[in-house]
Amino acid sequence: MTRLITDVAEAAALLRGGELVAFATETVYGLGADARNARAVASIFEAKGRPHFNPLISHFHSADAAFAEIVADRRAELLAAHCWPGPLTLVLPRRPESRIDLLAGAGLDTLAVRVPSHPQARELLRLAGIPIAAPSANRSGEVSPTTAAHVLAGLSGRIAAVLDGGACDVGVESTVLDLSSPTGAVLLRPGGITAAQIEALIGPIGRPVPPSAAAATQTLRSPGLMLSHYAPRLPVRLDAATVGQEEALLAFGPAPLPGAGALWNLSPSGHPAEAAARLFAGLRWLDAEGARLGLSGIAAMPIPAAGLGEAIRDRLARAAAPRG
Repeated sequence: MTRLITDVAEAAALLRGGELVAFATETVYGLGADARNARAVASIFEAKGRPHFNPLISHFHSADAAFAEIVADRRAELLAAHCWPGPLTLVLPRRPESRIDLLAGAGLDTLAVRVPSHPQARELLRLAGIPIAAPSANRSGEVSPTTAAHVLAGLSGRIAAVLDGGACDVGVESTVLDLSSPTGAVLLRPGGITAAQIEALIGPIGRPVPPSAAAATQTLRSPGLMLSHYAPRLPVRLDAATVGQEEALLAFGPAPLPGAGALWNLSPSGHPAEAAARLFAGLRWLDAEGARLGLSGIAAMPIPAAGLGEAIRDRLARAAAPRG
C-alpha cells in the first residue's frame, strides 16, 4: 500500500533503504530511487512501465555533488552558477568512477543531472545523502503529475510512499541541455529554463531533436524524447480554431472557443507561466471528464511559442503523437 507522508526524514530513510518515494520538485513530481542502487533503479522502470532505453535524471543537493559524477566543463559550471538550483538538466560525460547505476543512464557514456530548487526536495536530498534518480512520477507515457493526488491516482500500490509537497510551481519538466560534445550544445527538451536564458550565458545552442527523429533511435540521451509521451487517453487535436460539443477544449487566453463539451482554460490571462503550471492538471481533468461525458477527444487551442510556451507546445505535440 502506498502511503501519503509529510515527514522528509522518513522519506529519506525509505530512499536509503531502496524504496521508491515520489516527491515534489519545482517542475513536476518525481519518482525517486537511490541512483546507486541497481534494484531500486530497476524498480522505477517496473513501476512506470518505462522503456529501458529512456535515461533517468539524477538529482543532487548541490552542484559539487552532481559534478562528482560527471565531467563538467566551463559551460556547465557557468550554467550551474546561474541556473542551479532550478529546472535545468545537463547531459555530460560520466566519470569512470561515477557511483550512478548504469541502468539510470540507459548504459550510455553520459548522465543527466540537475539540482532542483524546491525547498522540500533539497531537504530530502540533503537528508538522504545520496543521488536520487527521478523521472516523472506517472505511468510511462501518461500525463505527468503536479500534485500528490495525481501520483496516487497513477502509482498507488506500486511505490512505497508519496511525500506531499503541495502543487508544483513550474508545471512542466526541466529543460534538458546536452553538453556532452565540447564543440556544441544541443537543447534536447525545452522546459522551465528557456533557450534564450541559456544562450545569454553560453551562446548559440542547437535546437530540440524532432520527436520523430528521437523515436527512431533506442539510444536516447535524454528523458522525454519518446514520440508519444505525456499522453492522455483521449486523442489530442492541436492548434484548434473551432471545437464541437463532442470535444473537450484545452483553452488559452481570455476568449476560449465556444461550444466545447468540457472546458479547461490553461490561463484566462494568457500568461505562459500560469499555463505551464496548469498544463498537466488540465490534460488529466479533461481526459477524465471527457471520458465521463463520452467525448471523442481533446482540442487544444494554439499556444504562442515564446518562453515557456515552447515547452508547452512540445508537451502537447507529444500528447498528440500517434500511439504505437
